[in-house]
Amino acid sequence: MQPKAKLFSGTGSQYLAEKIALQFGEPLGRVSIQRFSDGEIQPTFLESIRGDYVFLIQSTFSPSDNIMELLLMIDAARRASAYKIIAVLPYYGYARQDRKDKPRVAIGSKLVANLLTAAGADRVITMDLHAPQIQGYFDIPVDHLDSSAIFIPYIEQLKVENLTFAAPDVGSANRIREIASYFSAEMVICDKHRKRANEISSMVVIGDVTDRDIVLIDDICDTGGTLAKAAGLLLEKGARSVRALCTHPVLSGNAYANIENSVLDELVVCDTIPLRGHCSKIKVLSTAELFAVAIRNAYENQSITSLFIHSQRRGLK
Repeated sequence: MQPKAKLFSGTGSQYLAEKIALQFGEPLGRVSIQRFSDGEIQPTFLESIRGDYVFLIQSTFSPSDNIMELLLMIDAARRASAYKIIAVLPYYGYARQDRKDKPRVAIGSKLVANLLTAAGADRVITMDLHAPQIQGYFDIPVDHLDSSAIFIPYIEQLKVENLTFAAPDVGSANRIREIASYFSAEMVICDKHRKRANEISSMVVIGDVTDRDIVLIDDICDTGGTLAKAAGLLLEKGARSVRALCTHPVLSGNAYANIENSVLDELVVCDTIPLRGHCSKIKVLSTAELFAVAIRNAYENQSITSLFIHSQRRGLK
């Protein structure tokens, strides 16, 4: 008999997990997350999960309690004799700490991968890792979803005539090139130099943007400083309009004010992280259907290739 699939949510992603469960066609499982006065967390599954496929949905954005909560849920599921434990992380925290770029620093994304595996996860489903090679930090399968399946239909309905895609830094050029190729559009690169984290000292545009409608695409919007500076520079270079699409709305510090006061027409983000402020220029697209399909295919041992733009030219099918 095929084991049952049960979806559970951590407290940080309850809003998204409910939408995923609705798309999946099953209600969220019952779980209690108790917090003691000293700050310790104790998750308890309120129904049997023995022999089941258990999908635990939790983004690991700040605070770090979200990571600890997920690890404890994985451990509890393992000790409750779940058949398979799949950690669903719409946003994978610490992904920007993916290498030793200076002496005596941690590689946070590798540590998180080790923790998830040690806790007992059998598989990870996530979206738009800051560096795709982070998949190699895991010794368990990783399904790495691409937000292009969500963004491309949105861009298509805009019906922009003079479309040009912009990479906010050299590191994201390969990803932008694939999307630009899909639309048979041009691309440019905003090459930035930082003196310290979250602070840009200089930026130049590589490519011609005269009379073009620009779409900036990035995986993370943190303080919004890069997007605001890039948008202003692109308009100075002759662009007609600039909008930005970012998967993960970290939006820390003065991000909401930075975006509101920028020349961006709009900032379109996914719901992998809940918005904690208001900005009239921010629009949210849901990842629920994409994750529900990925969870269904993982449960039924089906391929997820159809969820990528290089496989199908019209997003979800």
